[in-house]
Amino acid sequence: MRGVTIETSDVVLFASPAAASGAPFVETPVGYDALVLASFGGPEGQEDVIPFLRNVTRGRGIPDERLEEVAHHYRHFGGISPINEQNRALKAALEAEISRRGLQLPVYWGNRNWGPYLDEAFTQAADDGHTTLLVLATSAYSSYSSDRQYREDIARAITASELEGQVVADKVRLFFDHPGFVAPFQEGVAEAVSALLDDGIPAEHIQVLFATHSIPTGDAERSGPRDVDWGEGGAYAAQHRAVAEFVMENLPVGGGVLPWELVFQSRSGPPSQPWLEPDINDVIAELPSRGVEAVVIVPLGFVSDHMEVLWDLDTEAMESAAEAGIRAVRTPTPGVHPAFVSGLVDLVEERIEGTPAAERPHVTPLGPWYDVSRPGDCENARLGFRPAAAGIAP
Repeated sequence: MRGVTIETSDVVLFASPAAASGAPFVETPVGYDALVLASFGGPEGQEDVIPFLRNVTRGRGIPDERLEEVAHHYRHFGGISPINEQNRALKAALEAEISRRGLQLPVYWGNRNWGPYLDEAFTQAADDGHTTLLVLATSAYSSYSSDRQYREDIARAITASELEGQVVADKVRLFFDHPGFVAPFQEGVAEAVSALLDDGIPAEHIQVLFATHSIPTGDAERSGPRDVDWGEGGAYAAQHRAVAEFVMENLPVGGGVLPWELVFQSRSGPPSQPWLEPDINDVIAELPSRGVEAVVIVPLGFVSDHMEVLWDLDTEAMESAAEAGIRAVRTPTPGVHPAFVSGLVDLVEERIEGTPAAERPHVTPLGPWYDVSRPGDCENARLGFRPAAAGIAP
């Protein structure tokens, strides 16, 4: 296998021949022979926490003393992030669904910031004889860290593993508005609102907060193709708003009168740098003045119960609700919900079969999202453009 030479494209780095032209959608079948699950990674013990945070903040020169200020989130849970175990569960669920459908597609798993690393996954796949890889990142929305950085990770994994010309890799499209991703949120909101209504809380006194990770405003404005006016917060905020609107418009309970809002969490960085607002805790503090008696917190930006969910929502946001004297319910993330797992494999089959864009499922007017990212999409203003797969250079 190591002697095989594969042509690559200068337009789309390390792409399969079907994706190499840079067309936004790949509508011809591709014979992928392995699936790679790509994720963020997380520490799995107290001794891992600071080395992990060094990886996350590499290149920024942040001293360990400052990293320790963030480390207490992880140390509160024994130094263990839930994300790796969640990815093991997701990998197993994907393998089961792939097997059920009769697809001959082994699944590998690699992370950006902690073992197993993505370059290790690529090396193992290549050593096993696989040359045409499809990468599934555990992130649904457009932003540097949730989209372009994964594409940079793919390019770096191929070069670090010395697999240029031997392995090609494409990436599954962003799935923020795929029915399989959205369905668990719909179920969670409906169940939470129904329970509150059953307890006698009027619909107009229930507030739904859709929460996602805050990012620097400059990065948000650079998310999504540059030739579209996405409004405040760029494509990143527009995608979240569109999904939240769909969930609320199709809510089977509440009579369409429940107020809702998109809020942000997990802000970091210097106070002088603007990030997306409002912060969820600030909004919760204001809810009593609006006559709100209960809040439904929806972790719309997360595929599973990451540390940001366990700490920022289940700990800090719940404390804010208690201080405000209102009831709070946090709805589930997709995790390994059957609809989510099935939807992810649908997305894989979409690329294997070259499903035409017009036939691809999506629940908002923004979809289906592109197979091949457009030029300049999700630039990091601080770092500029670095080599990235699955998109037109730069």
